[in-house]
Amino acid sequence: MVPFLARLRGSSVRSLTERRPRSVAGQVFVLQVALVVLLVLGAVLALVLQSRGDSDREARNRSVAVAESYANAPGIRAALADDNPTAILQPLTETARRAAGVDFIVVMNTRGIRYTHPQPERIGGQFVGTIEPSLRGEVHVESVNGPLGEEVQAIVPVRGRGGTVIGLVSAGLEVRNVTGVVNRQLPVILGTAAAGLAVATAGSGLVARRLRRQTHGLGTAEMTRMYEHHDAVLHSVREGVVIVGGDGRLLLANDEAKRLLTMDADAEGRSVRDLPGLDPVIAELLCSGRVATDEVVPAADRLLAVNQRHTDRHGGPAGTVATIRDTTELRALTGRVEGARRRLNLLYDAGVGIGTTLDVVRTAEELAEVTVGRFADFVTVDLADPVLRGEEPTGASADMRRTAVAGVRGDHPLYPRGKMIGFVPSTPQARGFGTGRAELVPHLSEALGWHAQDPERAGQIVDFGIHSLIACPLKARGVVLGVANFWRMERPEPFEDEDLALAEELVARAAVSIDNARRYTREHAMAVTLQRSLLPRALPEQSALEVAHRYLPAQSGVGGDWFDVIPLPGSRVALVVGDVVGHGLHAAATMGRLRTAVHNFSTLDLPPDELLGRLDDLVGRIDQDEDPYNTPDGDGPDGGGAGMVGATCLYAVYDPVCRRLQIARAGHPLPALVHPDGRVEFPDLPAGPPLGLGGIPFETTELELAEGSRIAFYTDGLVEDRTRDIDVGLDLLAKALGRPAATPEETCRIVLDALLPAHPKDDVALLVARTRVLGPDRVADWDVPAEPEAVGRIRAAAVARLTAWGLEDLSFAAELVLSELLTNAVRYGAAPIRVRLLHDRGLTVEVADRSSTSPHLRYAATTDEGGRGLFLVAQLADRWGTRYTPQGKVIWAELTAPGGGEAGSALPFDIMNAGMI
Repeated sequence: MVPFLARLRGSSVRSLTERRPRSVAGQVFVLQVALVVLLVLGAVLALVLQSRGDSDREARNRSVAVAESYANAPGIRAALADDNPTAILQPLTETARRAAGVDFIVVMNTRGIRYTHPQPERIGGQFVGTIEPSLRGEVHVESVNGPLGEEVQAIVPVRGRGGTVIGLVSAGLEVRNVTGVVNRQLPVILGTAAAGLAVATAGSGLVARRLRRQTHGLGTAEMTRMYEHHDAVLHSVREGVVIVGGDGRLLLANDEAKRLLTMDADAEGRSVRDLPGLDPVIAELLCSGRVATDEVVPAADRLLAVNQRHTDRHGGPAGTVATIRDTTELRALTGRVEGARRRLNLLYDAGVGIGTTLDVVRTAEELAEVTVGRFADFVTVDLADPVLRGEEPTGASADMRRTAVAGVRGDHPLYPRGKMIGFVPSTPQARGFGTGRAELVPHLSEALGWHAQDPERAGQIVDFGIHSLIACPLKARGVVLGVANFWRMERPEPFEDEDLALAEELVARAAVSIDNARRYTREHAMAVTLQRSLLPRALPEQSALEVAHRYLPAQSGVGGDWFDVIPLPGSRVALVVGDVVGHGLHAAATMGRLRTAVHNFSTLDLPPDELLGRLDDLVGRIDQDEDPYNTPDGDGPDGGGAGMVGATCLYAVYDPVCRRLQIARAGHPLPALVHPDGRVEFPDLPAGPPLGLGGIPFETTELELAEGSRIAFYTDGLVEDRTRDIDVGLDLLAKALGRPAATPEETCRIVLDALLPAHPKDDVALLVARTRVLGPDRVADWDVPAEPEAVGRIRAAAVARLTAWGLEDLSFAAELVLSELLTNAVRYGAAPIRVRLLHDRGLTVEVADRSSTSPHLRYAATTDEGGRGLFLVAQLADRWGTRYTPQGKVIWAELTAPGGGEAGSALPFDIMNAGMI
């Protein structure tokens, strides 16, 4: 029979032998081997036991003989009686031990204290063993766990002249040395046993092999059953088997092969080429004799997969054996599986690629980009206008704005991106937007309702080759946000219901992302609106600095960065930059509270370090009041009562008269100073702790600035970025500030172009100020003696200076204010007293003295003779107040410049009523 049948028969034999008991030859072989093994094991065990017993007896006898001989040796008694028996006995004992071939000889007294031992460090120790029988005059042999390990030892007495026991001698061997003799005999015993076992096993194996070769281990019944199984398997498998001889004749064809190849029942034995009904292509392959692996051959209305191999590879007769499978249905199923795989891949890519940002427009573009070319040839996404603003659509009309367009070609006639489209009710887009159900239009050329939208453009679309449409509404949380349109052009077959289900799945995923982006857009817009309402809308007018600013919120959400420019008395200006850690409404609200607090504290005209100290106390109180675990409503950490998680601030005051800048910072980045020659430096200022930590004072640093110097204040979002180190950001900032710039506005533009990342992760606040100087021609000051007569002289000098400045209209009011303030300083203050007039946008009158007592405004009674001076000052001046300095205090009053008010034109009615005139 051919090799295939031989292999099939061999498999049947293995199957039978695996399921039935062993053959007689096998059983005889096992029995013979078992008997030989038992005999060998018995002999080995007997020899081992006998050898071990003999060795043990030999060890005991030797130990007793050595111990008795040494106990009766001459000089032992004398040595035991000596004062130092160890010195005499130890060398003698070691010599005797080596000569006797034992492991130890120990001489001890009657208390068991050793005088000798192979290990000298154990001399003087207690003997390990039983000495009582030997003290009674007996010889005692035992096995103990001694200093040398497991030992066999004999203990004998040493008798004196009267027969009394005066000492003991113990000699013995280690057990391992006793058993070593037996172990040395084992290889010979085991080697002999192994040789006998090998010879017996080889003989049994040869007999069993010859018997198995003759009968295959089977009887007549097994052989008959094997061939029955062979025929049953061959003709019942769902795979055709064909064996062709070397002469081209059909030797074997099972039932499945005859069915697939439409062979007659008597086809076997005939030439393959002469078989009627056999397809010529398959006949040529079977007669060619070439090797084939899963070669698909068409035969009638089937696709047959043929595997063909030679039969003479193992010495069999020449020919070929072929297996044939019908793959027609498998191919169709494979096509459906491949289609399902592509759909799953598309859904997976859509889940990963759609919604990567919280931007409505970008999410719509991602839907179009993921699906174009894979599901549709053109994709357009139309969204209701409120969705783009972050609002929910009203659903009142089907007017939508085209938000995304993508396609395999760019010259399509579809509506362009950005166009507002009012879909008529008959279009699938309007119907889907109104009902929330997807619309399938298999043939656009026949869809009259779709043509009604724009007949001319509809004709252009059809002529362009677009022939099928799916309009699927973008629906999330029960609200329709817009419609996604899938257009087919290159594939000739129209969209089907299966495509409609896939489109709905794709759009459902995209709709959730678009809705999330819409809601984020709304929340972001609210936060930005709140933040911008809390930031300064316009910088106040002042003459000390030329200021420009920039503020850019982060894309991930608004933060707590802020800046401010605050005019102070005496033509001074305060510059503030701060940063609240975090993003969102809470950070923006916290920023507003801090900015308001800085404004309030600045009215006290405090030095920068004191102002930051008060701000630090305020932040600490806010954190305590807003403990997230003690909120009144029990919101906890997730509620709205989260405290301030950190804030930094930089506060500086610039005086244009003396060109000095006082500055202090609370954990904020260093400011940058650009000198008039273009040199950039970061002044080394004490860092100070962030606001809210408390307990650490802040420090004020004073810098003298040349006219035209530029100062840059910024937040960390400008110089810090995930792609670069902060030192790199500071270097870039220094290079940008070092570039020539005509105005602070230009400086801001240069800095942002150089440092601002494409997608900032944090807010960026930048404040650039160029210094100006209030020259000596606009400042007048006098030292005033502490005497009443000096008031008149200073008043006259002040009026003369006002006349020189062209401020005659303010002379009367300024004279009254100066007279009152100076009189109070002479009467109640302390020398030295100094008067200073500043001509800036208005007139500032300052009177300084060393006293720290501050005057208070009050209403005087009609019977009081005084108390109306500060009331007069408050009525005449736009603003007035007190500023404390290290040298005392300064009382100042600001008067409106000519044209800015009517302060000097007439006296107020309240003054007249107060009885001052």
